Amino acid sequence: MNAIHIISTAPFFARGGKRLRTEDFDLYCMALSALAWRKYNGKISLYIDKKGWEYYRSLGFERLWDEVRVCVPDDLEGINSVMFWAGGKLFALREAKAPVVMLDTDFIVWKPLKFGRELIAAHREDLSPDIYPPLSFFRTRGHALPDFDESVLPLNTAFLYLPDNDFKEFYTSQAIAFMKSAENSEDVLRYMVFAEQRMAAMCAEYTGTPVKTLLNKDDLFFPQSGFTHLWGAKQAMRDNPELRRDFLDRCRSRLKCEFPEYGDIADIIDGQAPQG
Repeated sequence: MNAIHIISTAPFFARGGKRLRTEDFDLYCMALSALAWRKYNGKISLYIDKKGWEYYRSLGFERLWDEVRVCVPDDLEGINSVMFWAGGKLFALREAKAPVVMLDTDFIVWKPLKFGRELIAAHREDLSPDIYPPLSFFRTRGHALPDFDESVLPLNTAFLYLPDNDFKEFYTSQAIAFMKSAENSEDVLRYMVFAEQRMAAMCAEYTGTPVKTLLNKDDLFFPQSGFTHLWGAKQAMRDNPELRRDFLDRCRSRLKCEFPEYGDIADIIDGQAPQG
């Protein structure tokens, strides 16, 4: 099964960033995510923008992927990229051909997976109003949402398998139209997770697309052998140098033992000063 990693640097530069740099634990996770996918499940491509590609190519990372496409719009077609910090994923997914897996660079799959006609996501999420408010919360201009079912539980899209082009095009067109029509807001969480995660679930329900998940949302805090997802652990590692060192040691060992031909990637990452 073909998968894609997606990187958009527009939010970094929109927030005033000057020199692009990725933290060591993120680099290790990205490398292992790509290599593990190639070992267990198929080909993987990188969809990225121009500035991002200049950086990762300078690291010598291009051989991690089977293909690199510089196809993510540098300006995300004018959307507020601080507000929609993961918006690049929707633009990149628009360019992909289904069936395809959209895989976050901090999500690793350690085993073969089976794919069918169902949409597959990482897991469901609860409808907490602090994260997923009613649709009446959102302010948009010139775009009306379909008659979506608000009771559907959102999907965590750190892993998202889209089984066909019809669904992919409906989902991405709705998400992009929402992002382009949204009024500017200081809320950088609820607008983004609606566009990407809740809308994925709503579009599936609306189109009658069956859904499966890799993980049960009630088991997320128990040890998992088949999957690794950094997400909240990133801040914990920033705050705890010992935890960070332990994670880097385990990543380094896994990379050099399981993918020895890519062992020099570990040396490259270790040579990068942590962003902190």
